[in-house]
Amino acid sequence: MKEKKKATRQLTKSETQVMNILWSLPEQKGFIQDIINQYPDPKPAYTTILTFMKILTDKEFVKPEKIGKANRFSPLVSKEDYTYSYINDVKDTFFGGSFTSLVSFFAQKEHYNEEDLAELKELMEKIEAKK
Repeated sequence: MKEKKKATRQLTKSETQVMNILWSLPEQKGFIQDIINQYPDPKPAYTTILTFMKILTDKEFVKPEKIGKANRFSPLVSKEDYTYSYINDVKDTFFGGSFTSLVSFFAQKEHYNEEDLAELKELMEKIEAKK
């Protein structure tokens, strides 16, 4: 299987919504109608999703595969790779590249409970044990 490309560009909010649907489909492949079916009501027009798929193809986030008269689309970028790239850009742009600053920002802004803290502590201990 061809290796997924690394995310290098940002998606708009609407493009991200389309990609999230595509990533959630079985085998991460789908026709335009499959994507529309996953939208909540009111569903977007076929031509709207067609336009998004053209944009996402041009941005090299998806690739079309001709099946009969229609295209079936599959992602070229995994959700994990895109998420990492996006969060890394946020870290670099707003927190001077500091992971600690990013985490402490959210720790101060979020409402967390003892269970959240215990879970975070357990995660950090697992990461430390792998070193």
